[in-house]
Amino acid sequence: MSDDSILSPAWAGTDVGVHLNDTAWIRAMLDVEIALARAQAKLGVIPASAVTAITAAAVPEHIDLEAIAEGVHATANPVVALVSELTRAVRAIDPDAAEYVHRGSTSQDIVDSAAMLVCQRVLTHVEIDLNRTAKALATLAEEHRLTPMAGRTLTQHAVPTTFGLKAVTWRHGVLDALQRSQHIRTSGLLASLGGAAGTLAAYDEYATMAGADSDSLSLCAVFAAELGLTESRLPWHGVRTPYADVAAVLCVVSGVLGKFAADVLVLSRTEIAEVAEPAADGRGASSAMPQKRNPVLATMIATAARQVPPTALILFQSMVAEDERSSGAWHAEWQPLRDCLRMVAGAARNAADLAEGLTIDPDRMRANLAMTGGAVVAERLSARFAPLLGKSSSKKALTIAVAEHADSAADLTAALAALAPGGPTNDDLRNWLDPDGYIGAAGKLVDEALRRHRDTP
Repeated sequence: MSDDSILSPAWAGTDVGVHLNDTAWIRAMLDVEIALARAQAKLGVIPASAVTAITAAAVPEHIDLEAIAEGVHATANPVVALVSELTRAVRAIDPDAAEYVHRGSTSQDIVDSAAMLVCQRVLTHVEIDLNRTAKALATLAEEHRLTPMAGRTLTQHAVPTTFGLKAVTWRHGVLDALQRSQHIRTSGLLASLGGAAGTLAAYDEYATMAGADSDSLSLCAVFAAELGLTESRLPWHGVRTPYADVAAVLCVVSGVLGKFAADVLVLSRTEIAEVAEPAADGRGASSAMPQKRNPVLATMIATAARQVPPTALILFQSMVAEDERSSGAWHAEWQPLRDCLRMVAGAARNAADLAEGLTIDPDRMRANLAMTGGAVVAERLSARFAPLLGKSSSKKALTIAVAEHADSAADLTAALAALAPGGPTNDDLRNWLDPDGYIGAAGKLVDEALRRHRDTP
């Protein structure tokens, strides 16, 4: 790997690095070279024997990574040195095949197509973990469909809700992110083939020289099919939308998972303690305080959610690229793309582990719900007392009553009864003050959300 993960908690220890390290990128670029050779052979531009030699040679083990790094310093991209290394390896297998390596291609064709391959491979793993997360959250939503808890707005208790509704809302976001990822992976990752200045001239020239009954447009289609990527209608060397599209999806995925993590971080506070992360040996330990069990999975997800958008911004800024090929814009994309993919893949893995092991404490939720006595259902009381006292008067009287007696349900009941003598009975008031009776359509919303996505794994 080109770096270690000791300062990268967003993806440390999640094994996503193997899909994004230097070897993975070399492998993707070699796969592009193989796909190009196969496509050209199918169209009669190069002999089939050359494909055999190129395929045999195009493995990372045959490539000197130090030579590639030196080449990057010399040429500002890794492809020039890679082609030299690959040509050497092909020549050792079949000297006649060496001249067909990288035939008609340019560095940006290889880098951009390889980047799309890497995105495809990483997003496949991200989607597996998003599916795990969605499935676990669906289970929590079903189990806690009517488990009451305090809904919180602007950090304060608002009205009662249910944990099931909270869990299914998290799941809704995860499914939305999953859908976006699937869409771009299956139809938004474009193969890149343009040649030196986007005219495909060299590809056509070599086809003519070989007497092939095809042109470069046919090559683009076959090349994309060989890679399993989407064919681009035009060369996109100077149009960086494909990278920006990936960046947008990665920002959504990290944000959705960040919302899940943010709620878990709040609910796992010592003074709230309504949920807890899955326990594991050493997880959440503090170097100074033995009593602590820190919510580290949520912390690592939150780390990614904060880092991905500003990192992805570089990919959007790189859209301002001059000429048919830019000096700097496409070069600036590579590391930010890798960093964003690492962080999102790490967040997805951590979110799946968090959702599958999240512990829920309904008793604590109910205890916290009772902390403010009847204040948590004051909205309901306003609706009930407005016809008796008038809207303005009832709100003023209830504000005073709740402020003075919220710590005692019995005292609050008596105070409410005194507001409208001959009005609601004590049984009525007790029912109105019961938070279980004021969760609105929470249960139905959970059912509808689960029914709507019942076919999602």
